[in-house]
Parts: sequence; C-alpha cells; structure tokens
Amino acid sequence: MKKIFITNGTIDYLHQLRERYPSETMLLLSEGDGALLVHETDGETVFNEPRPYEILDAAGELGGAFAVFNNIPVTDEGRPLFEHRFSQRARLIEKEPGFVAIRVLRPLKSDTYIIMTLWENETAFKNWQQSKAYEKAHQKRGTEEGSSQQPSIFPRPSYVTTYVIANEKE
Repeated sequence: MKKIFITNGTIDYLHQLRERYPSETMLLLSEGDGALLVHETDGETVFNEPRPYEILDAAGELGGAFAVFNNIPVTDEGRPLFEHRFSQRARLIEKEPGFVAIRVLRPLKSDTYIIMTLWENETAFKNWQQSKAYEKAHQKRGTEEGSSQQPSIFPRPSYVTTYVIANEKE
C-alpha cells in the first residue's frame, strides 16, 4: 500500500531535502514562515521524523499550486465507520475545473485523518466550494446520517489548513 509521509521545517531546509532526492515524489508546501514536505512512496521515507499515513483513496498526481488539508480527528472505535463513509464518496470533486489531485490519508501514529486536495489555484478551490458538487458531497452534514451527528467518533472538531505549493525551481 502506498504511503505518504509529512515533515515540517523551514522552506529552505525542506527545499534542500527535496533537491537531495530528485527521484522521489515530493511536494513542498508553504504556509507563512513554515513549510511541509509531503513524500509519496511505496517504500520507506527519507525523513528523520515523519508523520506516516496510508493512502486509502487517491486520484490525480501530486502537483498544482494550492493545497487544502481537511484534518479530521477520529476515535479508534470510529475509524471503520469513517473509512466506510469515505469509500462511498460521490467522486464528484475529480470532475471540478482546476482539480489536480486528492488523497484520503489514514494516520498511522495519530488520530487525525487528512483529506488532501490539490488545486491549480486558490480560485479553483473556492469555485468548488460554491458548486453543486460540493453541496452534494457535504449534503448529509448536519443531518442524522451526516458525520457531524456522530460526535462519539470525533474527539475534537476538524479543521482546515491551506498551503501554497512551492515551484520546482525556487
């Protein structure tokens, strides 16, 4: 099973790390003063202190200019239900203009799943948020069937983080 490993650092340090392993699939994400390096691989990671995830679902190739991480804490008991719900997703996001990739990531050393979506730009992401596809993907939110009505599987609220994807040649 493919995995994703994530590490934090300064943009300069992570850029140098990525340059040292040109044959590896890596994505450099910046956010203010900090940065993340995402390493997708079938093998082991080159990171010293990675946060490891299994890829439960994937579409598209890593790239684009804007990344959105929907970080969702889930209890151990809630994992099967949560994963089942994501396995049944409508898959409409893949048809959205400006969509580049999605990864549904199962945490291996924490309780927080990440739904990572990659976009051509921030505008494409915002347009998706206003679309019928977004409405359909989130239609059960706030209903009895929706995940927000299952607080027992969510120990804390979910949160969204956004990043700019650093260009290959910086």
